[in-house]
Amino acid sequence: MTTWYLSNTKHHVLICNGSSCNEAGAEELTQAIRKEISEREMDDTIHTTRTWCNGRCHDKCVVINYPKGTWYKDLQPEDAPLFLNSLLANEDYKEKASHSFVGQGFERSPGVVTGVSKDKEKVSKVSKIL
Repeated sequence: MTTWYLSNTKHHVLICNGSSCNEAGAEELTQAIRKEISEREMDDTIHTTRTWCNGRCHDKCVVINYPKGTWYKDLQPEDAPLFLNSLLANEDYKEKASHSFVGQGFERSPGVVTGVSKDKEKVSKVSKIL
């Protein structure tokens, strides 16, 4: 197993490869992002990891940029150059950002589905209403 040297890493990009995202092209997105990183010779500063489900299936394909903490939705392979441009500028790719870490929590972008609470009591109340 490889042990990467991460001392120069500025961005850790988590690419959801759960079943919903995979059906929407996550593998192609993963390859497009990795190709763009390689072509720009940014392998030393941008590390990518395939993940299982990130719990935002409605937003497929989901990508998360850490340490900034921005979540992206609806990313497609053709978005890879603009996504990388945003990382290099240390800005959010605003057209695709769904949640941004602000202070003590996340701020949801306008028009993004709220989602279901992880609080079991709240989930129970919601399911009774539905």
